[in-house]
This record gives sequence, structure tokens and C-alpha cells, in this order.
Amino acid sequence: MAGNQKSRQASEQVRELGHAAVDWISRYIERAPSLPVLSPLDPRDVLASLPQHPPSDAEPFAAILRDLDEKILPGITHWQSPNYFAYFPANSSPPSVAGDLLSSGLGVQGMLWATSPACTELEIRMLDWLVEMLELPQHFLSSNSGGGVIQDSASSANLCAVLAGRERATNFDSNENGCDQGLTAYTSNQAHSSMEKAIKVAGIGRKNLRLIAVDENFRMKPEALAAAIREDKRAGGVPCFVGATVGTTSAMAIDPLEEIGAICGEHNIWLHVDAAMAGTAALCPELRYIHAGLDLADSYCFDCHKWMFTNFDCTCFYVRKRNELTEALTITPEYLRNAASSSGSVVDFRDWHVPLGRRFRALKLWCVIRSYGVDGLRAMVRHHVKLTQMFIEWLKSDARFEIVAPGSLNLVCFRLKGPDSATEALMQKLNASGRLFLSHTKLSGKFTLRLCVGQTYTEEEHVREAFELIQQHASELAMGAR
Repeated sequence: MAGNQKSRQASEQVRELGHAAVDWISRYIERAPSLPVLSPLDPRDVLASLPQHPPSDAEPFAAILRDLDEKILPGITHWQSPNYFAYFPANSSPPSVAGDLLSSGLGVQGMLWATSPACTELEIRMLDWLVEMLELPQHFLSSNSGGGVIQDSASSANLCAVLAGRERATNFDSNENGCDQGLTAYTSNQAHSSMEKAIKVAGIGRKNLRLIAVDENFRMKPEALAAAIREDKRAGGVPCFVGATVGTTSAMAIDPLEEIGAICGEHNIWLHVDAAMAGTAALCPELRYIHAGLDLADSYCFDCHKWMFTNFDCTCFYVRKRNELTEALTITPEYLRNAASSSGSVVDFRDWHVPLGRRFRALKLWCVIRSYGVDGLRAMVRHHVKLTQMFIEWLKSDARFEIVAPGSLNLVCFRLKGPDSATEALMQKLNASGRLFLSHTKLSGKFTLRLCVGQTYTEEEHVREAFELIQQHASELAMGAR
């Protein structure tokens, strides 16, 4: 009976605190458009506002929320603002927030099928749904030789792909005896930095990673890849991994998968495709050209938490042959042995990634897909692509600007004509205004601004206001230079 009383008390507390927290979140979403997008604080400002020592006595939740407003919110860069155009988005949506709340309430640790069958089996179904929704290769279905799993990030997915490629190239020997076997790996010089990190973590070593040159559109050159592989093999190397990108971070470039896949097939090299941001575009049939040649890949990942309105973290990672992944990652201590796992009839997703523990992330994905439907998600993606094309046309109408990379999907790379210093000064003025947030890169040696339209609540008015502000600050800089 005491246990029942404790549960009732906890239930009432969750109801009370939950209402307060949800009310705070709803107010936050409403006021986010008016807040400075990039936090204006200096380093250690938040630290200085926080007590150095923890409280001895319990504090009311209202006091915690008050400090959230006064001490934490000023130090937040507002990724959920419709005026957030930097990097790639980490967008969210009300159904996803609700799904995350439900997941937290259940408090599942889904390391094994046995620790919560629904956690595993809902995830299997969601990853299969996405194969259909994006028209991915059929071998990625759980009913075939492969399957999908939710990872925390594309960085982790890339690492798992490297590990699987490493083990396959060494006949699954390097886990047992080390990987000092002349292994080499390849990716373009525009690939995400997580590729290099994965090569380091996997023990292959940075010196054995070949950064392949790109063409004028920043896509990996297949002929350069083939030449690098041939050179390494002549020197006694063992090529084990190629990382191709669909939607590079700097320019949204799409590597030619068909040519790269043919080269990997010829040399039996693991081909992984990282489509972290761009993959969601394949919800729309007219945008599925981005995946041409994907059927040749051994693994693939994309982030639902970037452009599919599912809050972080939710990376979908697929493999052609699941046994090649699980053999690289499986280890079973006695305390994890159980009848269901021993029967071979269930999936234990702990064998599909580095961590043992895992959250019930499929629940928020389930909420998002069911709440919007496939057509609703497609409509949101198409809307962002349309807004991006509008921004490109506005840029073209202003002779002061140049577009540095082909406009692809929902990213625009542009700069002021002239020295880098002018474009850099423009970005600093824009971000200091608090009215939007842009990030930068360097393309062909030029300092370049990136504007990505992918935030859930971004509408035409926000993109138009961004362009007008860019024009205004460009004019102010030109006047100040005279």
C-alpha cells in the first residue's frame, strides 16, 4: 500500500510539474521569433549567474522556471526561431515534443528486446516506414538482409559504418588483433568532419584517410577516388571504406553515387552514404534524384532531427547486411544473456551501435509521422525548397552579391563581391542585430555566407525580412567604406 501511495504522489507531482513545464514551452515557442536568435552573452556570463554550490533544501519548481527565464534563456541560441538560418537546423515540432515527453515519462532503457519489446519493435517498424517514405533500396528493410536503427547522430552512424567496413576488410580480425594492417579510407575534401573523427576513433589513423578532390560543384571526383585507391593498393594498402555525401555541409553538394559505387564494388570496399541533412528531401518524389546510385551503398544515414521535424536526437542508419554491422559491434557479457536473445528470433539494437543504453526515440518519430502524415511532411519540405528558390531570385536581382555554389534544395551559399573582409563584416553585423543568425564556410578559398531554410516555423515573411536586412547592412557597410 505504501508503494501505491508513493505512485499516487508521483502521479500528482508529474501532473503539476508537467503542466507548468508544458505551459513554459508553449510560451517559449510563441515568443521565440522576437528573441535575439544568437545569444548576446559573453563567455562565463551564465556561469557567473549560477550559485557555486547546490541547494541544501528543496526548492519550488516555480523558482526553477523563474531562473530558467532569467538566467538560462539569455544564454540560449534559439534554434527554434523562424529566423534561424545557420548551419543546418535542429528543428522540432509539437508532436515531436509530445513524443519526447512520453518517452521521458516511460523512462525506457531499450538496450535489449527483452528490456522493452515495444521499444525495439516500434523502431523496426518506423525504420521500415521510412524506407517506403523515402523510396530507399529494398535491402534496407528489416524483412531482408539489412535493416535500420536509430542512432544519436550522423557522427555515430558514420563511426559505425567505418567500424563495419574496417572489420569486413580484415575478415573481422582487427577487433581481436588490432587494425595495424595498412588500412586506408577515402572521403571528399568537402565531407563532414565527423568522417575524419570516425577514422581516428576507429584506429585507422588520420594519415591513412585520403581527402579526394572535388569538381567545380564541390562533388567528389570519381576518377580521383579510383586513382587514390589504385595507388594505395600498389603500395600494399588495404582500402576499407569510402564515405560519400548527399548534401555536404558547406555547399549541399551531392557526390555522384553511381560512379563511386561502381568503384567500391570493383574493389570490394565498404561504401557509406551520409545524407544527414538532405536525405529528408527524398520524401518528395521529384527530389529523389539525390539518391541516384544509393542501391550500391553498404550503409546510409540521414537525420530526422535536421529537416523532418523530429527534435534531436534521431539519426536513421541503415545497412545492406546487418550481420556485417552486428559482428563488428557485438559483445555479450553474462549479465545480458537472456532466452529471447539466445533464440535468435529478436533484434537487440545494442549490437547496432557503440553505446549499450538507448532511449525510446522511435516514439517521437511515430508521433511525427502519424500527426503530419507523409503528405504533410512532403508539403513542409516543398515549402522550404520554394522559399529557398525565392531567396535565390532576390539575390540575383542585386548586383552586389554573387552565388558561390549551385542552389541546392534548401541551402544558399552567397557573398558580397569583393574582398572577404566585406562579407565577414556583413555576417558579424547581421548576427549582432539579433534578428537572424547566419553561419559561414569557405568555398574556392572565398569567405561565404550560408543561409539554410529548414526551421519548422519559417515562412516567407521571415525569409523576406532576412533578405531586406542583408541588403540594409550591405548598404551601411558600403557607405562606411566611402
